[in-house]
Amino acid sequence: MRYLTAGESHGPQLTTIIEGLPAGMPVTEEDINNELARRQKGHGRGRRMQIEKDQARIASGIRHGYTLGSPIALVVENNDWTHWTKIMGSEPLDKAEAEDVKRKITRPRPGHADLNGGIKYGHRDLRNVLERSSARETAVRVAAGAVAKKLLSLLGIEVASHVIEIGGIKANPPVYTSIRELQQRTEASPVRCFDANAEQAMMDAIDDAKKKGDSIGGIVEVVAEGMPVGVGSYVHYDRKLDAKLAAAIVSINAFKGVEIGIGFEAAHLPGSEVHDEILWNQEQGYYRKTNRLGGLEGGMTTGMPIIVRGVMKPIPTLYKPLQSVDIDTKEVFAASIERSDSCAVPAAAVVAEAVVAWELAAAIVDQFPSDRFDKLAEAIEAHKKEAKEF
Repeated sequence: MRYLTAGESHGPQLTTIIEGLPAGMPVTEEDINNELARRQKGHGRGRRMQIEKDQARIASGIRHGYTLGSPIALVVENNDWTHWTKIMGSEPLDKAEAEDVKRKITRPRPGHADLNGGIKYGHRDLRNVLERSSARETAVRVAAGAVAKKLLSLLGIEVASHVIEIGGIKANPPVYTSIRELQQRTEASPVRCFDANAEQAMMDAIDDAKKKGDSIGGIVEVVAEGMPVGVGSYVHYDRKLDAKLAAAIVSINAFKGVEIGIGFEAAHLPGSEVHDEILWNQEQGYYRKTNRLGGLEGGMTTGMPIIVRGVMKPIPTLYKPLQSVDIDTKEVFAASIERSDSCAVPAAAVVAEAVVAWELAAAIVDQFPSDRFDKLAEAIEAHKKEAKEF
């Protein structure tokens, strides 16, 4: 199972094409749009969220509410496109038009892809880089993730995300009885935090950063429950599910680190306090006494909840811009400013949830018979029964 995305930040639309979903799986635009709406929430978001109200349109691959087994095309239109038709249009411009509307950018912003991308592709107008490297692209990744989440939920697998730190403000570890409780509590929080006491402090930190023209980052956590044991593989490095999850997290714009389970804490502990002891009973079959390794061992699921965290750096577009150098004149300038958020960590949690859901769904589809959704569901149930009786 795979997907590709296309589109620029201020282009007419963002598009994703999904290949490999089984036929006969129920999916609606509402399933996708609910997730897109979640991505636009969060204390600290900038002005673009007042302009764009993202809605996905299913262009192919789904008929009368069910997947066909053929590629699925999803389109998210950019409502701001009307202001950018000349600047971002695909048709050639004459010289007079080019001077008037192109708005050439020659000042790379520190922390962005501007300079590196310009050098790589030979772009003297850095808008050609920033339009695609923008986090706006994550809208269609959330759309693809929404489809993956629907597949997982139909198989009894639930995925949720929450914020555990913003700007140095750390939340207490959440204590919840079900993943649905985690979803409900965090969905009601402006910063997607389970800890009500930390929530206000996080909001204050975001407001303070905004007043200073600065930005702050944080840490998000994704939890998935219900994954069957043995999904993934140990036989090749590129089939290890934990490796795919790590790659997915750091592929998100501004994410610079990832950990699974207790993660980096394991470096400070003896093995007896890191590894999860194996137990068995008649009702559950095999299970783990603890879940320090985050539901993954040897590149495969253990049957315990998947726990993945990602570190998001502060957004590099600042209203007190850092120093940069004009690529045409080589003169020192303050870096140019595009519309920005003071903190996008709550929204990034939704993106992290989407990419984790995608990797889990893809691993299942790749491992089990998946031409038809009903056969996939049967295969999963048979696998669970076999694992319990092993």
